[in-house]
Amino acid sequence: MTLKVAVMASGGGTDFQSLIDAQAKGELAGAELVVLITNNPEAYALERATKAGIPSVVIPHLGKSREAFDAEVMEKLEWFGLSPGTKGEGLVVLAGFMRLLSAGFVTAYNHRLINIHPALLPSFPGTHAHRDVLAYGCKVSGCTVHFVDEGTDSGPVILQRTVPVLEGDDEASLGARVLVEEHKALPEAVRLFATGRLTLEGRIVHVTPPA
Repeated sequence: MTLKVAVMASGGGTDFQSLIDAQAKGELAGAELVVLITNNPEAYALERATKAGIPSVVIPHLGKSREAFDAEVMEKLEWFGLSPGTKGEGLVVLAGFMRLLSAGFVTAYNHRLINIHPALLPSFPGTHAHRDVLAYGCKVSGCTVHFVDEGTDSGPVILQRTVPVLEGDDEASLGARVLVEEHKALPEAVRLFATGRLTLEGRIVHVTPPA
């Protein structure tokens, strides 16, 4: 059975593009990208969706409560076959989506909502990960794909990839190195989910070896 995947992004959408490319190569293990949802009408991710023939929806957030915005998103997700609730199907992927989701949204898509973060969680959550990594003097950084819970970048870790922090790095150079790994990690996480190889026990995510 095909896994329906909705992607939420707010900006350039390079992580979204990594999923588009993986799908084009047949590397998403039967998962299908069915919609892009963005809160930013200027997001370049919209152009990526158009080029790939993937439907897109713009839901502006200005002037709306978090709950009202999330309700609109859930309505669109359900329209594209991603019903909320424990019996719902599909996967929602946050790929550079720059808004916090309400507790109600997280609960509605519990264990079907994943995010990619440009640091090795639980260290350096939030929106300035590369700056924080450099300020702390870390020698290694990377990215994390995790299930989303009600905290900020605090959900169970699915997988991580690492990169060295080099002498002379700034946020741009470190970010570019991490982004290369993000583009590998996110499609891999979707494949693992689509093939039923992820099992959650408490906050520990077990990955079943391939058959």
